[in-house]
Order: sequence, then C-alpha cells, then structure tokens
Amino acid sequence: MASSLEKTSTFIDGEVSYWYRDIGLPALRPALPGATSVDVAIVGGGLTGLWTAYYLKAAAPDLRIAILEKEFAGFGASGRNGGWLSAEPPGEPSRYAKTHGIGSVVRLQKAMFAAVDEVIRILELEGIDAQVRKDGLLHVATTPSQRARLAKRMPHLRMYGWSERDLQWLDAAELAERVKIAGAVGATYSPHCARIQPASLVRGLAAVVERMGVAIYEGTEVTEVQPSRVVTRQGRVRADFVIRALEGFTAGLKGFKRTWLPMNSSMIVTEPLPARAWDEIGWEGAELVGDEAHGFAYCQRTRDGRIALGGRAVPYRYGSRWDERGQTMSGTFDQLRAQLARLFPSAKAVGIEHAWAGVLGVPRDWCASVGLDRDSGIGWAGGYVGHGVTSTNLAGRTLADLVLERDTDLVTLPWVGRRVRQWEMEPVRWLAVRGLYLAYAAADRRERASGSATSSLIATVADRVSGRR
Repeated sequence: MASSLEKTSTFIDGEVSYWYRDIGLPALRPALPGATSVDVAIVGGGLTGLWTAYYLKAAAPDLRIAILEKEFAGFGASGRNGGWLSAEPPGEPSRYAKTHGIGSVVRLQKAMFAAVDEVIRILELEGIDAQVRKDGLLHVATTPSQRARLAKRMPHLRMYGWSERDLQWLDAAELAERVKIAGAVGATYSPHCARIQPASLVRGLAAVVERMGVAIYEGTEVTEVQPSRVVTRQGRVRADFVIRALEGFTAGLKGFKRTWLPMNSSMIVTEPLPARAWDEIGWEGAELVGDEAHGFAYCQRTRDGRIALGGRAVPYRYGSRWDERGQTMSGTFDQLRAQLARLFPSAKAVGIEHAWAGVLGVPRDWCASVGLDRDSGIGWAGGYVGHGVTSTNLAGRTLADLVLERDTDLVTLPWVGRRVRQWEMEPVRWLAVRGLYLAYAAADRRERASGSATSSLIATVADRVSGRR
C-alpha cells in the first residue's frame, strides 16, 4: 500500500476525470459536415445543452435541434464535477431578493428542491444508471468560527424557503453517527441532495437525446455566436434560436471574454479504502460532505469505496485561460491531499489514484442567469458558481419554456433575464482573484490556529471586495 497519501503506481493526472476513467472515454461522434439550418442550435454539449435539448424535443418532437461541441458531450464541468445533485441555489439568495423580492427567491429555492427529484425521475424513466443515491448533504464545521458561520446562516436560509424539514442542525455526536470527521464541532444536514457519477449522467443523457432525434456534432468548435447564426470551423449554422451553453468555456467565444470568469476547480480520488478505515470513518451512507472553510472542500464516498475530494486552491489563470486536458497544478494537488488527511485521518495510508481539474463559470455578482433575447434569437444559461449539476436541469426546462413561449412559473424566476456587469480587464482580474483566494487561505489558517468563534476579518473583507457575499 502507498505511504501517507502518496500517488499510486497507477496514478493519472488529467485525462478529463476519474469519472471517465471509471466508465471509459466515449467514441467521438462525427463533426458538423458543413453549413446547415436548424430550428435550435445549442452551443455546448454539457448538461445545460443536453437538458435544454431533452425538454425541447419532448415538448415539440418536430423541432430540428443541433448540439455543437468542440470535444465530446460532457467533456467540461458536466463530466468533472464532484457529483453533488444538490438543491443549493446557484448564487447568493439576497442578491436575487434585492432585484425580485424574497418571495421570488423562495420560489427559486422550491424549484431547486423539485429539480433534484426531477433529475432522478428522468434517470429512472430513461434507464440511465448514474449511481444515484439520495442520502442528503452535510455541511461540516471543524472550528468554532465555522460553527458560528453555519449557525448564523440557518435563519438566513429559513427566510428563503428552507424549512426545518429541509435543513437541520446536527451537533458533533449526531454528525458522528453519519460520518466521523476530525475536529468536527457541528453540521447542517439537508435531505435534498443525491450522489451521482457525473460522467455516467451526462453520457447517458447524451445518448437519450440522440435517440430522440437531436443531432450532436462533436469535434466542432464554435468560434462566434451571432443573431440566428453560429460560426464554426466546419461551416455556419443558421437557426431561429441559438443557445449559448458553454459555462466556464464561455470566455473562449469572441466578444465574451469578460462575461463569466472561468474558475478552475480540482479534484483527487483515492484508491478504495480498506474496511478498517471505513470502520473508523463510518460514512455507511452516501451523504455528500462539504466543510465550512473559506477555501472549502467537497467530498463524496463513491460506490466502489473511494473518497473523491475537490477544492479551488489555485482557481484562476491569467487571461481567463484553462487547461483543457484537466491537469492539476502540483501546489493544488498538495493542498487537496492535506485537506483529505485533515478531514479523514484514517485515509492517510491510502494512495491517490487520479487528480483532475475543470472550469466553472462565475458572473461578476456570483449569481447564475437564464435568458432569451427574442429579437436576436440568442439564449443563454450558466454562471452556476459550482452548483450546476441540478441547476442545469432547471435551466434547461426554463430555456425550453422561453423558446416555446410557454407562460410558466419557471420563466418568472429571479434568475431569468439577469444581466450584470462584466469582469474587470487584466491584470486587475487576475490580481483580484489571486488575492481573494490567498486571503481565504490565510483566514482559514488563522481560524484554525486561534480557535476563535469569530470569522477572520481577512475573509470578511475579501467577501465584500469580491462581491462573493
């Protein structure tokens, strides 16, 4: 067995993600054969684009729909994420409330609760085995300051639609009955979350929409989105509606470099833990686990007995760049390894088999949006700030209603039509984000060392400057 959190002899860095290593990379579908016309052209073959195509085709089978994807469907964040099918909203509720009122945010939150079950329903209906297990979500405090932040957040969430059934407080002993985390002093629990295998979900959904008659063109890079037209290297696609569904890769489109920040998030996965380690950790269920640090970590216990853990140690690269092959920077790998050992000391002797990275989209106000400009025919959805697995489903249903001009509750949710200012130009953008996460790392170190119940002033200032809170 590998020594203290070392890489195994079969360690892989990048190559998309462990999730694809688990099920195998898909064979590439044919590229766009040349110029064509469709009713709806969807730019991006991730979950946003696939869910939009699914609900459009289900409602209007005669629609001609084409999905245009540079790599393969599910290559981006949809096949690299932490596998949290969570009801947590894609943005700060108070910001949505400021523009649309508290009642609209409650409706958004209830729609997110329902979306978790809607995804599970569709997976069962379509026979997609995404290793779903709905055992809920734990947010764990490991310092007094983290505990104070969690406790303070609960009444805030109650105001925005989280009832006592939706969110419960667990003391340290109650938490330990579910999972034993080193230094844990309390947690919140929500039943509205399921573990999934991300690559299985997106790959299965792509196969379903293809069977429904949606054309998926892979190896087809979109270089520009124009009113009722998409420009690719293989030819131009004319469409009544063009849906931009690129999430973190939006910055690669002409004219969209500063629309959403491509935030890098990285993950590691262990080899299967021995039975004695699981005996010490507990975690017999499939609860998703996140810590309450400023530079937070997110985890799942996989179906085959591994721990997959992610975080954002070095979240942004100068000029809105990203590593498409998913390789993890050495400093990020070391930080994730240390976080794993800190939360689960019993995993210290377990090797790391895979590390990878992906990008998510972050708007300037840290709130997602969905919209359709009927004059230009251009629609969009994204900026999920790391909460996209469930949000993509809700966004896809909303886009379908907007395209089909259906007067539903979804088209009046507070994220519909939301527009915010662009991110600052370089080098301000890089300096600000780099400084933000250095500040969060420093705040976490100070809070762990001090044992104070008061959040670090460093993090409070960083939140205000960045607009994150």
